[in-house]
Amino acid sequence: MNIVIFGATGPTGRNILQQALATHPTLILTAVARNPAAIEIQNERLRVVLGDVYDAQSVEQAIAGQDAVIAVFGSAYTPTKIVTIYSAGIRNILTAMQKQGVRRLLAVTSGGTNPHYDRNAGFIFSVIIKSIIGRTLYDDMRRMEAAITQSNLDWTIVRPARLIDTPGINSYRLGETYTLPHGTQTSRADLADFLLQDVQKNQYIHKAVAIATDGAH
Repeated sequence: MNIVIFGATGPTGRNILQQALATHPTLILTAVARNPAAIEIQNERLRVVLGDVYDAQSVEQAIAGQDAVIAVFGSAYTPTKIVTIYSAGIRNILTAMQKQGVRRLLAVTSGGTNPHYDRNAGFIFSVIIKSIIGRTLYDDMRRMEAAITQSNLDWTIVRPARLIDTPGINSYRLGETYTLPHGTQTSRADLADFLLQDVQKNQYIHKAVAIATDGAH
């Protein structure tokens, strides 16, 4: 199975590459990076290509010949600037998938895309972080989710809580919602594990799924 990963140089992307190469021997990976030298992993099942989600041509070239796309690209909070990477990037990816006949898409957003107050996320996140500090970022994530759900592709949206690093894969929970009770953190290793499992099992097609690591609060 051929999978292309957008956002491969980020922390979640690196987890995906490492896990796929270590424990999923049937997966052939293409990692898209603005700076390919930033990916130091070398493996016969890994191809690293130059690309940028803002560049439609490089996106289409990377998607050609693939069986599935995993999108984990993103941006830091920029409360005083408009964020466009999520919506612009996914539009290029969706267009390229349509042209190339690639149907399977897994895209990571956040539980912060919930437009309403979220009791599970808590007061600080819902009122201060989501509505003020991260407002422009979550606005663009909502545009990304809207574009995906309006497409006719076999999509899955994955909504982690606050991302953390753990030494390995943990027990984690899933739910078809924005956030989970007592689930304010998500291990990047767990997120990567779920993405790699579902890209092969296709259990959550046309669904948006929250993921939270057990015992991480």
